[in-house]
Amino acid sequence: MALLHLLLIDDHALFRSGLRLVLLQGMADIEVLEAASLEQAVRTTDEPPALVLLDIQLQGVNGLEGLGLLRQRWPQVPVVMLSSIATPDTIAQALARGAAAFVSKGDTPDKIISVIRHTLAHLQQTPLASSAPTKPSVPRLTPRQCEVLDLLCEGLPNKLIARRLQVSEFTVRGHVQAVLGLLGVNSRSQATFAARQNGLIG
Repeated sequence: MALLHLLLIDDHALFRSGLRLVLLQGMADIEVLEAASLEQAVRTTDEPPALVLLDIQLQGVNGLEGLGLLRQRWPQVPVVMLSSIATPDTIAQALARGAAAFVSKGDTPDKIISVIRHTLAHLQQTPLASSAPTKPSVPRLTPRQCEVLDLLCEGLPNKLIARRLQVSEFTVRGHVQAVLGLLGVNSRSQATFAARQNGLIG
């Protein structure tokens, strides 16, 4: 089986090498490429990696700006944001810009690996662009945002959405804020109505 290449971008060498070791020990058939900056990351590999782990607090170009650059360079590659300190607003910004997931550096190794596995599995199961034609005015959501919207419209609270998607409740709050912003609404009930109006749910 071919190795999956993960690209880890973090300017803290000790954390970077520690996380690389955790991933290699906890996941089979992967290789972890390291980079201390976005510039180094681009030079590290000519081929798109299977997944990028990106620190949100990079020196120079910060993670949010870097997320946009990575999405332009490798639009099909999921980016998981890393942070030691994050607010729901920061998470919402990252998810709105196309991050596939958000994990805390304080999460357990099992939790981080679970998020990565789920992200990779979701990418294999769900195409990034819908094959159905959409109107230009219809908000364009990522596959994960669509999942959150579906569960939100079922009436599930954040805690149950987090359990269903195997992510933290903190991450779900960020997804919900991002979805509300993209739909241009202020509440879950408004989001449900807007989703039905735009044909985003049945």
